[in-house]
Amino acid sequence: MIGASVKSGLIVGLKTTWTLSKVIFPVTLIVSVLQYTPVLKWIIAAIAPIMNLLGLPGDAAIPLVLGNFLNLYAGIGAILTLDLTVKEVFILATMLSFSHNLLIESGVAMKVGVKLWVILTVRIGLALVSAVVINLVWHGGTETAKYGFISQQVEISGIGPILLNGLERAASGVFQLALIVIPLMVVIQIMKDLKWLDYFSRIIAPFARLLGMKPNASMTLVAGLTIGLAYGAGVMIQAAKEDGVSKKDMTLAFIFLVSCHAVVEDTLIFIPLGIPVLPLFLIRASVAIILTMIIGFIWNRNINEKRKEPAYES
Repeated sequence: MIGASVKSGLIVGLKTTWTLSKVIFPVTLIVSVLQYTPVLKWIIAAIAPIMNLLGLPGDAAIPLVLGNFLNLYAGIGAILTLDLTVKEVFILATMLSFSHNLLIESGVAMKVGVKLWVILTVRIGLALVSAVVINLVWHGGTETAKYGFISQQVEISGIGPILLNGLERAASGVFQLALIVIPLMVVIQIMKDLKWLDYFSRIIAPFARLLGMKPNASMTLVAGLTIGLAYGAGVMIQAAKEDGVSKKDMTLAFIFLVSCHAVVEDTLIFIPLGIPVLPLFLIRASVAIILTMIIGFIWNRNINEKRKEPAYES
């Protein structure tokens, strides 16, 4: 039985890796190359004027653009090049925790049937609102941030090296995806065949219901919370296909996860920036829970009201 489960898991893992690689490889390649062209500089120059509204200097647009077009690590690398206060770094960290790696993670969301405008509205909206609120509420953090050790990106030049760097990063992204997705799908297939997931779903069911979802959305929540949207996408895609997760529940799950995915990893990587990470964790978790509960309550109430409406004969 285990052998058959491993075989099925390998097949599903390979198919999922191939599906996601068609998003991750080209996006990573294109953005990696654009980083060495004037395009990102134009985008940075365009949004720099609104930085003051967020409590940030104009050059803080650099980590925001790189973090959203690439990933958190690119954004953090850019922060290391700037002289910022603790408050400014905290605002950037909060914004990037809500909104990063937009192109790839939005592509993943679309793969499971979640509408693009929903993801972008929630992620960018939360990033902007959180920055404004923190800037208005927090009057401390005026001391200069002291950064720990984080390796910074090495500058390269020339069309050949830039293109090669982009190909390497794109291939590395797909390889890392495969290393996580394929073993994960094997383990999940074994757990499914042994009926462990049924037990696990029952444990998570109350939390899923609290957010307005059915229990079969629990694996989607767990995958996103622990390993993130990009790497957890394999589980999410499989759940949408096999577990019968509705579009409503999948959308609610993604609304929760875009606010709070990979919450442990994505919080801990900000520690070297010298900011308080516990408040960052609490902000992400509380916003995710409250926002999803409100949307889920309104959505489910509308569904119930429609069901109660009497049918009139014409």
